[in-house]
Amino acid sequence: MSADALQSWLWAVLAIVGLAIITLITRAFFMLPERELPLPDWLRRGLKYAPLAALAGVIAPEILMTGGALIQTLADARVPAVLLACGYYFWRRGILGTIVVGMAVYLPLHIGLGW
Repeated sequence: MSADALQSWLWAVLAIVGLAIITLITRAFFMLPERELPLPDWLRRGLKYAPLAALAGVIAPEILMTGGALIQTLADARVPAVLLACGYYFWRRGILGTIVVGMAVYLPLHIGLGW
């Protein structure tokens, strides 16, 4: 193994170990205290919406963008799939059904019609 390859391998291992340690510390931080940490009401209310905000931040760009730009046409399989899945969710309030409806619309349009 050449010196450059060894150095590259060591940096990769160091990065992986460092990221694992940082992840472990940040995930376990709230489990370390013996008593519950007091949180202000405004922070407690804000944290209630954090999962929804994170989910929207991940899903919205995937639905609305292609190659870093907004979609330019409605002939994209994602648009009708999202609209019908949202309609199903507001009608029945079921997550599994929402996913099934969205995929049942998306896959035939994307694979069959090439949208």
